[in-house]
Amino acid sequence: MQASFSELEYAAKKKRTRRDRFLGEIDAITPSSALVAEVAPFYPKGEGPGRRPIGLERIFRMYLAQQCFGLSDEGIAEAIYDIQGIRGFVGIDLNREAEPDATTLRKFRGLLEQHNLTERIFATINAQLIQKGQMLREGTIVDATIIAAPPSTKNQSGEHDPEMHQTKKGNQWHFGMKAHIGVDAESGITHTLVTTAANVSDVTQAHALLHGEKRTVFGDAGYQSIEKREEKLDSPAQWEVAMRPGKRKAVPETPLGRIKDQIEKLKARVHPKVEHPFHIIKNILGMKKVRYRRLFKNTTQLFTLFGLANLLIAKRRLSQHNAQGAS
Repeated sequence: MQASFSELEYAAKKKRTRRDRFLGEIDAITPSSALVAEVAPFYPKGEGPGRRPIGLERIFRMYLAQQCFGLSDEGIAEAIYDIQGIRGFVGIDLNREAEPDATTLRKFRGLLEQHNLTERIFATINAQLIQKGQMLREGTIVDATIIAAPPSTKNQSGEHDPEMHQTKKGNQWHFGMKAHIGVDAESGITHTLVTTAANVSDVTQAHALLHGEKRTVFGDAGYQSIEKREEKLDSPAQWEVAMRPGKRKAVPETPLGRIKDQIEKLKARVHPKVEHPFHIIKNILGMKKVRYRRLFKNTTQLFTLFGLANLLIAKRRLSQHNAQGAS
């Protein structure tokens, strides 16, 4: 297809924006053909009467762009119209065709939700990373993060989301949901995701975050009570849980105490890898607050976001490895 004048003019620009670079990175690392193949059996073929559906790869890329920038259905439709970089990523030339509207994308998201396809997308991404040797599965780090939800009842229903709840962390109250994840201890790639309301204790979901294989599991002090749970009796996993800060301060200055302190330092060095996916989800992909009502809809979205986070982590990990090899 011949490029339009506006596309040629944009391509000739010397400066690439941060948005252009980010979309270029997403485009390079996303196994689009494999992910589209997961959705294809459920996508309308356009064989009956009525308007033919937009091409699957194009609507899928529109969905990805929406997730990358935390936009609403209407917001991504406007962005495609206004921003050449996003338009190029999706693959639409407005000189020849109309941009997909918000309703089209909303129906596509409904299709993903109906058939749990984002969980399959997440699994497909991880399967490809395993094939490339990115996940070793020798150990797991578990953790959870709170994702805020609007506590206000000033909406059409006159009530807040009944599946979101309040919890206290430190001296502050939070209202929303929790994303519990299990992360590969070597690569920092998320292999398991479970969601709950914010008031559900982290430790109650700990065993759901494991593969079932024998391994070492690392957790922060919030998992101290794991030893008392019945699930642990049926699990071969060896748990390495951080001491509570007060207890660690009380460790005596003895040879044994110094050994314990060194062990705690080693645990502390491992734990940041589980914070990296949360950083990407919240600060790069923009999900500091839930985007939808109901836990299921937000869980559906989180599988996509953690899949994208895994691709970004794997890409940057590979870049660091190549840089070290070159030096």
